[in-house]
Amino acid sequence: MTTPVNRLRPRRSCLAVPGSNPRFLEKAQGLAADQVFLDLEDACAPLAKPEARHTVVKFLNEGDWTGKTRVVRVNDWTTHWTYRDVITVVEGAGPSLDCIMLPKVQDAAQVRALDMLLTQIETTMGFEVGRIGIEAQIENAKGLVNVDEIAAASPRLETIIFGPADFMASINMKSLVVGEQPPGYPADAYHYILMRILMAARTHNLQAVDGPYLQIKNVDGFRAVAERAAALGFDGKWVLHPGQVDAANEVFSPSQEDYDHAELILDAYEYFTSEAGGKKGSAMLGDEMIDEASRKMALVIAGKGRAAGMERTSKFEPPAA
Repeated sequence: MTTPVNRLRPRRSCLAVPGSNPRFLEKAQGLAADQVFLDLEDACAPLAKPEARHTVVKFLNEGDWTGKTRVVRVNDWTTHWTYRDVITVVEGAGPSLDCIMLPKVQDAAQVRALDMLLTQIETTMGFEVGRIGIEAQIENAKGLVNVDEIAAASPRLETIIFGPADFMASINMKSLVVGEQPPGYPADAYHYILMRILMAARTHNLQAVDGPYLQIKNVDGFRAVAERAAALGFDGKWVLHPGQVDAANEVFSPSQEDYDHAELILDAYEYFTSEAGGKKGSAMLGDEMIDEASRKMALVIAGKGRAAGMERTSKFEPPAA
């Protein structure tokens, strides 16, 4: 019987760090990102991948990743590197690792294969079976078409991630700027993709994370794209540069006003539905009517604020008798 794992971790900012670059791996430990993923895939040249595995193991075991979700992105199953990535990293640093990120996921079988390999390694090494999570990255048309089955593929799954660069290439999108709108299309070209991923994620109680914005010095552009994903309900976004971290943490956290209001709704609803509050199904909070639906919406905002370490600046006072 395995211990249940809390799969819902803060992921407002998910920092990508090349697994082959010790200087970047050292610097990443001091940044305020919620998650850091040590990358063995696109950020590593093919000739650097074998040595990068051992560099990643060293930094996972010896680094100070306090307060961060620790993830390694391995190569995708269509390459010859994947199995050795997983075995080397998990055998070498399993207790220091939270998740394996699997890129270019195209069907549920690929997630199940990673799950099986992780279970075999954990069992062999005497690690807690099932503790290490999986993040699945959707990067092409086939992956999006199969995203519902992918999201249901394993109890280890924590996150569905949108990978815009490869996705844009896979559908022949007419743009060379990753994450930006293609010329000639007046609406949001990513809306369907993001909503499709979000629906699959939420159906299976997973988080949804938006991919990178490659113009790393354009923080205003990053913020605009991040706000689009946050408005839909995404939990966070990849960051490729230290300058994007604070913007991501801010965009994917509620404003102080919204956080305070959510906490007031929760307190007020608890009071008004109690014996002392008259056992009401709905009530007025100032000029606003609140009910069970209001409570559910407030719970989401309050939860994000609490995860971000926010503190209340107001307090609910029951109405005078």
